[in-house]
Amino acid sequence: MRRVVLLALLALALPLAAWADSIDVTNRGGTVTGGSSGLSLGGSVLTSYGAAVGTNLGSVTFSTGAFISGNAQMGGTLAPGGTFVITGNGTNGVPNGVIFSGTFSSSSPIMWTLTTLANGTHSYTLSGPINDASGRVGATTQITVNVGKGFFNGTAGLSSGDTNLAVPEPGTLGLLGTGLVGIAGLMRRKLRIG
Repeated sequence: MRRVVLLALLALALPLAAWADSIDVTNRGGTVTGGSSGLSLGGSVLTSYGAAVGTNLGSVTFSTGAFISGNAQMGGTLAPGGTFVITGNGTNGVPNGVIFSGTFSSSSPIMWTLTTLANGTHSYTLSGPINDASGRVGATTQITVNVGKGFFNGTAGLSSGDTNLAVPEPGTLGLLGTGLVGIAGLMRRKLRIG
């Protein structure tokens, strides 16, 4: 009977682990500033975190490394490093304090891409992977700035930002859950025998 109960608990725990894949984060507003030494974002407001949506759930800030090719006006590639921080304010189920902190990764280029739209306006997109505190790629981001008919001249308002935070993969969580159930079973057995 006990084995049946343990298998039932395990069967209930595994679907929960499958939900843990990634968390989408959206932000808008704030100002992107920079030049040849890199780019930074300040004043951007977190507007969604997973299923939570609101007008001010926290903030997103970043700074990049310097341009290693191209430039801020025409687009190019940025050096790894810098910082990327997402902070929650504890509303609508969003955690309070630093949710994610990392650095732009060298595993793939950090790109600042210029796009000329059909109406003649210019849009810039910053995209690339971000390492978390443990050094593994923990997020990817795409930040978009629209500057109108001119080019980026050192400062522009942020149009939108989308970041995808990686969370432990389902297999790892399932293995952890199975291990915890096994340890609990051994402890219970040892207490009953002893």
